[in-house]
Amino acid sequence: MPHDESANSNLRKAAEVFNNLHGVEAIVEPVSITGGIIEVKFSGSMCHSCGVSDYFDDFALISENIFGIPFAVWEYEATPSIEIQFLVRIVRLDFLDEIRETMKVVGDLVKQRMREFREMGKDEEKMFEELCFCLLTANYTAEGGIRIQETIGDSFCNLKQNELSARLKMLGYRFPKTRANYIVESRKLHQKLGETLKKYANGVEAREWLVENVKGFGYKESSHFLRNVGYDDVAIIDRHILRLLKDKELIPEIPKTLNKKRYFRIERLLSAIASKLEVSLGEMDLYLWCMKTGKVLK
Repeated sequence: MPHDESANSNLRKAAEVFNNLHGVEAIVEPVSITGGIIEVKFSGSMCHSCGVSDYFDDFALISENIFGIPFAVWEYEATPSIEIQFLVRIVRLDFLDEIRETMKVVGDLVKQRMREFREMGKDEEKMFEELCFCLLTANYTAEGGIRIQETIGDSFCNLKQNELSARLKMLGYRFPKTRANYIVESRKLHQKLGETLKKYANGVEAREWLVENVKGFGYKESSHFLRNVGYDDVAIIDRHILRLLKDKELIPEIPKTLNKKRYFRIERLLSAIASKLEVSLGEMDLYLWCMKTGKVLK
């Protein structure tokens, strides 16, 4: 979104339309436009029992009509004040057609891949191999991880740690000792993964368990594993996704690290995009990854 008077004028007009529609019940005040992000402040006697987010969605729709491009609510937070106010961030999504074009081209392949993931989640042996694959791909390439997974296969379960490390090194892997240690540590979950994950209501809850119990798994690796065994409600935030978000001016820079708070914040952004496209987070990751790499892998 250009930082010009036209954009600011549109934002003021959207606020005027909203305020005329809702009166003193809900008042919106423009704050800033930064890249593809609009910040506005909401105040008034908003009906909290009805859900304040409905007002934010209303403003996003009004902005769509005035700007002529799609918008979605990303996040909001209460701000300190005598009366309750909210700082709301709404994102420009003028690249949705670009994603839809990718969906047309590789949609069938993505749906097939998602079916394969769900089938994998029914097989304990394959789930453990996939866990090892996701341990290997951290700070490595997906192609390299797939090659090693296909070569080692069920030997992930029985090679001694030094033997596994030697095999990884022979296959050109960057971190043979560390990841061999992680894989051997994870053997306590062999034949138990499916049973354990069923205890959790969704992928978000299961991910917390994985982060706590699988050495070498952070939020990205846990999300990657869950998507690859059939969960579609978590986001895999890797450098390709971050680069795309930066290119679209939805984040100012690619963060060097993603702590829990930052990961969840970007995941909410991706969830807003997925909702507009009417696809799951798991599917959308494959589409975005294909946009950046030209490939649909896993």
